[in-house]
Amino acid sequence: MNEPVLALDDVTTAFTSGWGPHHSVIAAMRNVTFAVHAGETLGLVGESGSGKSTTASVALGLRSPTSGHVRFLGKPFGDRKDRIGLLQAVPQNPLWSLNPRLRVGLSIAEPLAALDRSSLASHQAAVEAMLDKVRLDRALAQRFPHELSGGQRQRVTIARALITKPRFLVFDEAVSALDVSVQAQILNLITDLQVEHGFAALFISHDLAAVRYIAHRIAVMRRGQIVELAETSRFYARPQHEYSRQLLEAL
Repeated sequence: MNEPVLALDDVTTAFTSGWGPHHSVIAAMRNVTFAVHAGETLGLVGESGSGKSTTASVALGLRSPTSGHVRFLGKPFGDRKDRIGLLQAVPQNPLWSLNPRLRVGLSIAEPLAALDRSSLASHQAAVEAMLDKVRLDRALAQRFPHELSGGQRQRVTIARALITKPRFLVFDEAVSALDVSVQAQILNLITDLQVEHGFAALFISHDLAAVRYIAHRIAVMRRGQIVELAETSRFYARPQHEYSRQLLEAL
């Protein structure tokens, strides 16, 4: 198989709590190893507090691991400027990430303006093309986030993430705040866009039904460790770890 877009090798990330003689060290990630290839989605599942969000931060280069190695496009993470626009994230609730005072078109254009320091308005053609790709009317570029539905806002955040042509995306509970019918539309959209653009993706969710639909492989995280990593079909047919079986029984 070709070299992975992103690879974590024996990564541990620890946090210190307290101070002086009463301090303690908590490992949010412990010896985590996985790789994600172009055109592949790795589903990361586990209960709250298992270390999924810390893993996302490390994968995006927002947090440095305590030990271990992270490689992007075959190289260790270097200067942040070298990877601007190549790693992007789609959060759970777009209202948290969309500026309520900016019209939708300007929000989508923000990453491009950050890359080349040009004006937001100069990227109108690129914004219109992205709205087409996420199946939104171009007229919505003139609306404010609060004037859109939840599904429309999430399409906007996907458009904004893709406008810089990233190689790796993190979808962090990206459909959990949506109605079930809208979830299916967004999952189909992500799948189609991945086929078109070939990006690698980490899809973090507690919803095993959504992960089953979109992920090529499943990584199960518990107490900061990956306890199972398997092809999606095999995982749902024959989970190997007791914790994985408990998750499926809960579903």
